[in-house]
Amino acid sequence: MAVTHEVLNQVTPLTDVNLFDGHAALRGALQFNAPGLDLGVLSRLGQQAGSAEMQQHARLANVHTPQLRTHDRFGHRIDEVEFHPSYHALMRLATASGLHGTPYAPAERASGHAHVARAAAFMLFTELEPSVLCPISMTYAVTPALRDNPAILRDWAPQLTSRAYDPVLKPWREKAGVTMGMGMTEKQGGSDVRANTSQAMPDGHDAWGERYRLTGHKWFFSAPMCDAFLVLAQAPGGLSCFFLPRVLPDGTRNVLRIQRLKDKLGNKANASSEVEFDDTLAWRVGEEGRGVPQILAMGTMTRLDCALGTTALMRQALSQALHHTAERQAFGKPLIEQPLMRNVLADLALETEAAVALSMRLARAFDRPEDEHERLLARVLTPIAKFWICKRGALMAQEAMECLGGNGYVEEGGEGVLARIYREMPVNSIWEGAGNIMALDLLRALRKGDVAAALARELAPARGQHAALDHMIEALPALIDTHAEETTARRLARDVALTVQGALLAQTAPAPVFGAFCASRLAERHDVFGTLGAQADASAILRRATLI
Repeated sequence: MAVTHEVLNQVTPLTDVNLFDGHAALRGALQFNAPGLDLGVLSRLGQQAGSAEMQQHARLANVHTPQLRTHDRFGHRIDEVEFHPSYHALMRLATASGLHGTPYAPAERASGHAHVARAAAFMLFTELEPSVLCPISMTYAVTPALRDNPAILRDWAPQLTSRAYDPVLKPWREKAGVTMGMGMTEKQGGSDVRANTSQAMPDGHDAWGERYRLTGHKWFFSAPMCDAFLVLAQAPGGLSCFFLPRVLPDGTRNVLRIQRLKDKLGNKANASSEVEFDDTLAWRVGEEGRGVPQILAMGTMTRLDCALGTTALMRQALSQALHHTAERQAFGKPLIEQPLMRNVLADLALETEAAVALSMRLARAFDRPEDEHERLLARVLTPIAKFWICKRGALMAQEAMECLGGNGYVEEGGEGVLARIYREMPVNSIWEGAGNIMALDLLRALRKGDVAAALARELAPARGQHAALDHMIEALPALIDTHAEETTARRLARDVALTVQGALLAQTAPAPVFGAFCASRLAERHDVFGTLGAQADASAILRRATLI
């Protein structure tokens, strides 16, 4: 009988690899931002995140998506979300790796690099599976906002910084670890949270401060199985921030009606919901009428994670493309040896390294809030990184998928990783403020002279390294003045982001990477991946980018 189905020229899965040890760009960024940091922990996480076992958990958590259970079999209202066991396996690894509240633990803070170390670990885990990190990211971000209710922070801090994972809904004091979420968006407002209609009526005072009863809804309420949430509602004194636990101090369930789960483009392993409040108990955090700035203390940290998460997805997309093209033959030789493919891959590698450099520099700014320069830099780099990295992520994922051709478009096997990445990319750009919100936030930051001056100081060490970069640095004050109006704010965000990335690569990347980035992004301003000039050293760039 003739053989009609012999499998030829198919690529093996990229599995059982160490995602950290071969990540030269991340290692370089760590050396620059946190010299002396113990890299052994990151290497061990890189091995776990790249293992076949954890990759299987990532696949299953996305195939077997969360299920809403509004009632138990006896008819009692329970408002719970049921997850596949693989989701819990991923969450256990994420919490054990300290991706949530651990940078605020005294022992972690003492290192001086708690946020940078956590950022690197967050990126490694994101390469494995991003969507379960939504509650992890919100738990990381909550501590700065909770400082304005010292009683709640005192009670909850040990569990918020614990590396234990405990998914059961019960009083915080009975749990080894907790997670926290947030709820701002309502259907009539979207990003315009000041249009929120949920009402908060005063209900006395207790050990946690001023207590209120909330009535209303939230249109996007991510990770509803978290132990508590920060939410916005209209109090008598205006829009205010509230701490809302799922289980009350006396052990009874708080009223949180989960109406439905969102059917999203990506982010499938995470449960996003619509909820209603009906005489729901909550405690005020901060002053009445100051809800937006209060909860933005949390939003700033989650915006950092949007940049980190997209950067990590870019890295995984690049690794998948490099692996596929190294093994796949076309026209008589491996795809990676075809000149035009090498140009595309090298260009994707430049984009990835620039994103690593910017996002890790931003993480470093959060490690030194007492330093005025770092505080100002965090203010200006947060919208820049969130805007530009997240905008580039979706484009890069598509280009990486093209490197695999039709195999990259399917949802199964190793190639399915790229399809999942592509569907995941838009969420970080949309969540916590889409592109327009970030561009406008950058304008607000740069209108303060001290912020612009801090940016200039940050760029100064890169002067004299490349003519195109020098031109951008010198032109930046005029660009800020020219694009001070809302209409062109996105152009300003792009130009500032590229200039900062170039300045960072001057200090962290080898000459072939830095030179090709400046030539393509600052001098030529190319708009399509794979259009590097002939002078670009693609071989050197690809050697640095290759995982194994």
